[in-house]
Amino acid sequence: MKVLISGASIAGPAVAFWLSRSGHDVTVVEQAPALRAGGQAVDFKGATHRRVLERMGLWDAIHDLRTPAVDAHFVDATGRTNAVMPHTFSGGDVEIARGDLAHLMYEHTADRVEYVFGDRIERMHEHADGIDVEFRSGRTGRFDLVVGADGVHSGVRRLAFGPEQQFVKYLGYSYAVVGGAKAAAEASDRPAGDAPGAPDAPGVPTQPGLWYNEPGRLAVIGGPKAPDFFVFASDDPGALRHDVDAQKRLIADAYAGAGWRVPEMLERLATADEFYLDGLNRVHLDRFTSGRVVLVGDAGYANTLGGFGTGLSIVGAYVLAGELAAAGGDHRVAFANYDERMLRYSKVARSGNAGPFLAPPSRWRIAMRDLTFKNRLMLAGMMKLTDMFANDIALPEYREVAASGAVR
Repeated sequence: MKVLISGASIAGPAVAFWLSRSGHDVTVVEQAPALRAGGQAVDFKGATHRRVLERMGLWDAIHDLRTPAVDAHFVDATGRTNAVMPHTFSGGDVEIARGDLAHLMYEHTADRVEYVFGDRIERMHEHADGIDVEFRSGRTGRFDLVVGADGVHSGVRRLAFGPEQQFVKYLGYSYAVVGGAKAAAEASDRPAGDAPGAPDAPGVPTQPGLWYNEPGRLAVIGGPKAPDFFVFASDDPGALRHDVDAQKRLIADAYAGAGWRVPEMLERLATADEFYLDGLNRVHLDRFTSGRVVLVGDAGYANTLGGFGTGLSIVGAYVLAGELAAAGGDHRVAFANYDERMLRYSKVARSGNAGPFLAPPSRWRIAMRDLTFKNRLMLAGMMKLTDMFANDIALPEYREVAASGAVR
């Protein structure tokens, strides 16, 4: 089949990997002019995630590019550590910078997948034999299937399912990643040219991430998540999506008067060479397919900073390709099975809100959160629960995909 995938971050190339290996003609369109670098670290946890990544032949490469295994220290305004969150809790079995993972996925698909950067889908018209697609550039094309892997603010979902406000719930918190070599050097006192990578790579910081809370706001310096990282209670920042100056003012206002090292973080923010802000959002859908359109990853089952997004994307891509192969290309049968499996597996993303955990609304809630990491039994219970969610799927072998040469 001729398949169009919207989005070249993680979910899109993962779908492209499996479908191209199965012999389909795959095009990935990405509105950004190139692959996005930087971003916070993402992680994989449990046997299910590892199983899929090993079948893709990526586990060892991800392990080589993993971020440092450093703990997070919850500190007070004087810098004294109140509690420690172990890296095994926040980073799963392996953690990798989002930009590194995106480049790795691209490298493993570019030889057999057409990537089109700097363009996006503007209109789709479905008919009995396929979908006619018009792009912003003026290009047109006809495809058998369209895959929306374009994130929580998915344009494909809007076109095929309806307006974003019908399916995306803002959770009352915003987050910002402030990155780039300059910010990393200033935050960690290491040379700006040092490269990221595995813990034994030269120049990789080994100091812990420092997490500072005041009611309703979190400020993080260092660690693998990002050079500087903010989470704070706010109104929905969606209206500011294309106004970087307004986004920076939002953060500055939210952290006005904050203690610890927040003033220096705000200084770095003003001149940051990499910056990203969005709301914490949760996507609610009762199905991920509509006609010849299917959603994979955050477009269908996002829960921002909930801890499962990247793993859900990788598994969802495998399940979609496997069901298409098992159904002999009959997308109606395959989509029904994909919906059934992924609705159950992604249920963890349809509840919960990371905001009150990361930026508790009161000093008492901050103290109770910190206490969780001082109590070994409570911590062990939380880690066991996250592992259960990560593995809560009966993942078929999909021998039809294996027979196509997809498994290495």
